[in-house]
Amino acid sequence: MAESSAQLSPPPVPMRTTAPPPAYATTFSALTQSELDELAEGLGFRLTIASNHPNDCPSPKVGCFDVDLAITTPTQLPRRLETAGLEIRFGFVNAIVGSHSDTFDVRLINGDLNALTLKPGRVLAPGTTYTIHLVGAGRWFSAYHAMPNAHVVAPGLEGHVIAATRARIDPATGLETLPFVTPMTDEAALATQAADDMTRWLTPERAFARYSARGAATAPDVAVLPKPQSATRPAGGPLDLTRGVDVRVSGVARGDVAPAIDALRAIGIGTGPVPLRIVVGRSSGLGAEAYRLSIGSDGIAIRAGGAAGASYALRSLVQQAAFEQGHPRPLIIQDAPRFPFRGLHLDLGRNFHSRDEILKLVEQMAVLKLNTLHLHLADDEGWRLAIPALPELTQVGAYRCFDEGEGTCLSPQLGADPDRAAPTNGFLSEADYVAILHAARDRQIQVIPSFDMPGHSRAAIRSMEARYSQLKAAGRRAEAERFRLVEPGDATRYRSIQNYDDNTLNVCIDSTYRFIDTVIDAITALHKAAGVPLKTYHIGADETAGAWVASPACTARMARTGEKPADLGAAFIERVAGDLAKRGITVAGWSDGLGHTTAERMPAKVQSNIWGSLFSGGVAEAHDQLNRGWDVVLSMPDVTYLDMPNAPDPLERGYDWGTRETDSFKAFAFMPENLPANAALMTDVKSRPGTIADPNPIAQGRRVVGLQAQVWSETIRSDAQVDYMLFPRVLALAERAWHRAEWEPAYVAGAAYSYGDPRVSAAALGDDWRDFAGRAGVALASLDRAGIAYRPAPPGARIAQGRLEAVSELPGETIEYRTAGGQWQAYRTLVAVTGSVEVRTRSPDGRRVGRTVAVTPETGASPVSNANPAPVDATGDTVNRAQP
Repeated sequence: MAESSAQLSPPPVPMRTTAPPPAYATTFSALTQSELDELAEGLGFRLTIASNHPNDCPSPKVGCFDVDLAITTPTQLPRRLETAGLEIRFGFVNAIVGSHSDTFDVRLINGDLNALTLKPGRVLAPGTTYTIHLVGAGRWFSAYHAMPNAHVVAPGLEGHVIAATRARIDPATGLETLPFVTPMTDEAALATQAADDMTRWLTPERAFARYSARGAATAPDVAVLPKPQSATRPAGGPLDLTRGVDVRVSGVARGDVAPAIDALRAIGIGTGPVPLRIVVGRSSGLGAEAYRLSIGSDGIAIRAGGAAGASYALRSLVQQAAFEQGHPRPLIIQDAPRFPFRGLHLDLGRNFHSRDEILKLVEQMAVLKLNTLHLHLADDEGWRLAIPALPELTQVGAYRCFDEGEGTCLSPQLGADPDRAAPTNGFLSEADYVAILHAARDRQIQVIPSFDMPGHSRAAIRSMEARYSQLKAAGRRAEAERFRLVEPGDATRYRSIQNYDDNTLNVCIDSTYRFIDTVIDAITALHKAAGVPLKTYHIGADETAGAWVASPACTARMARTGEKPADLGAAFIERVAGDLAKRGITVAGWSDGLGHTTAERMPAKVQSNIWGSLFSGGVAEAHDQLNRGWDVVLSMPDVTYLDMPNAPDPLERGYDWGTRETDSFKAFAFMPENLPANAALMTDVKSRPGTIADPNPIAQGRRVVGLQAQVWSETIRSDAQVDYMLFPRVLALAERAWHRAEWEPAYVAGAAYSYGDPRVSAAALGDDWRDFAGRAGVALASLDRAGIAYRPAPPGARIAQGRLEAVSELPGETIEYRTAGGQWQAYRTLVAVTGSVEVRTRSPDGRRVGRTVAVTPETGASPVSNANPAPVDATGDTVNRAQP
């Protein structure tokens, strides 16, 4: 999959009946628009996650949780609220498998959108609180799983967002908050669900033990990130770049390295009256992305295998020059990447993210030597790229609003703001996309567009249905049916894992393939116009519901071919892959869908993104698809899904079906070329140590082509939140994609690993982490200059013997503390305190702060020494997990 919500809505559970909408009473017109608006502005809405351990769970296989939803009416109510038709609609991602209320019924509309309707004969009294008890399937570990923008609707009136459910922006952090969610404070009731779940909230005290065990970062001498293959320091004095430089380029086009040259200017190194010469040339003995950077007492020389290598050399020079304040000492770097594919994926489908944000990320990809941008441009909740031949895709599919028939927009999903101007709505114009292609090309980055199919296609289906209705009404029936994605006689009933009943293309009708061909041709033309040929096209192919069992077209096809419903999805993938191959385009998809096909029925070149989890079959899946001869890109949620939480805490953002935490240390400790070995360091989604076997060994000569960091946007509604989830963790994944660490054991076919396996040296990993942490701490200043709203991790802290001790995750960040109601003060060393205190981290430039956490006095604790840190696992905990 790819999509992070996929497992938050659990595997199939007994489905509750979806009742039809209640009949609207004719007298309801007495409620005016102003009265509805007044109600929405004054209505109280409070969501409380009561327990992840309910007494009665109708879905014991996937577990349940209890939620109380409190609705409080204004003291002055509009008229006729007893009349049928009034609905309170709210987002609730997990399937609701039980509910109780004396006043309201609960009805699923579609996806995560649910409605509260008044029971027959019930009325709403003024100034009264009504509690609706909900039982959800799965679990609820974070306050940020709640969806904002609940709203009130009534027939004949424009819906209105309930003011109490709007997200707010924290002025201190700049991040979204959800004030309608009751704070989650009961760790025993809320931190875990299963009895064997060993996860604990990362309190400041536990973080202090974790960071202390990792040890202090090593002050860098060479600050280049990702780490080069080799770096040596010849003797000699420093150069002075501050007087200006003259970059001479030969063998590659100057325009191909222009952004890297501009990066020198960005750190204050421009031209001058007596400039220092930087000579950039090409060497046939180096690979296209390889380079040799030599900083000597008389100048700087760069030899590279191509434009990419030359750009990377200049980027390394920029990092080192900035670190040494424009006076770098002699240095020789010889470098080349570990993997040919080093990717970053951004989901624009669920919630839109702006062209400016994408362009900002493209520049940061160049800094980190990432070379593939995977743009997820359409999903159930939105279509985000203009297709001139099919304008309805963005006219309708790019927006959420209050349109019951979805003829002008899609229904609000995932807490979307229904305001058409909201930043979560929108799309990339042709000019926007071309600008992104040009920026990527100039930085040697390939763009892979992704349009999920045949599942995850609701935005396309509803948009084309709106087109059909408009053209049919205009008497143009043949044109209306040309791109229709709905078969009129299809009586199939299904629910996707995200609870949609209408999100899957019918793979047996000609108009589906006509639609796909039109989209592919339009994107191919855009790439051609930009001078950037389309090389790879991602079709998704994951999480396809059983959507064809009652389709007349599919029934006729199966009678003719002997296929079964389960065969149709694979046949679809094979057909689209073949059509792409005829155009000279490589097909890419997620591993679960591609796994239903065979190498013999697919083109010779296939890219598979592996998203199976390390502890639940992902290793065997990756090895199987490697052995098919496919280009395997590791996209495993345990480590590479950076929309997952940084730490287990109810105030950390992101879904957690794949992992409860991925911090920079865990990402750094990933071993992509020996997947079973990760069991030596990492634990499963319940924080349990275990074993990863190798039942399907890699055939000799096969090797993964790379790895990709993912950000899915179900819970990410702003560009700032994209930055917050990506950085600084993506620095660690970029390091693993570029540089193979010496502590990574070589892959041995069939070898299994268990937690604590000595074949993975915890001591060597610790040394390497401290080196990386020192370089990452330096990189924070660069992120500050670039305007990246990265996450300053809350500090580890404790109060022992009346003294506050605190440590940051990365160097360069400053720590601040305050007592209740007091002023923030800089923390520099042990400080005497009385009672509880609050602590937070501030960015190196001083402009941004992280989340505030509270520290309470410990009993009998003594100050900690970092002289001999204990061995650490991939979460940074000591190998003995019994310790805090």
